[in-house]
Amino acid sequence: MKEFNLCPRFEKAMGLLSTRWVGLILFDLLNGTKRFSEMEADLPISGRLLSDRLKMLEKEGIVERNIYSEFPVRIEYSLSKKGKELEPVIKEIQSWADQHVTHEEVAEKDA
Repeated sequence: MKEFNLCPRFEKAMGLLSTRWVGLILFDLLNGTKRFSEMEADLPISGRLLSDRLKMLEKEGIVERNIYSEFPVRIEYSLSKKGKELEPVIKEIQSWADQHVTHEEVAEKDA
């Protein structure tokens, strides 16, 4: 049996990805650049919490925030190169979930 040593970098990455709503935000941004209002409409999350998570992901270099000097000001969010490199990971988690997480388990969580 192969032995695994816990790595602080792995623990940091798992902590970041397991932060509530981060996975859904990243999954949403895999579809391309989004305005805050679009993300707020797409996700079951409050605007304040979405803003906090986007700031966290921006600080980590995973999400980029672009401000356009228009009236009104337009702000768009997209995945950085670092964030785009998470795509295969996110898709594999989705594939695993499709195979192993039942509709009943999801319904129990929502109840």
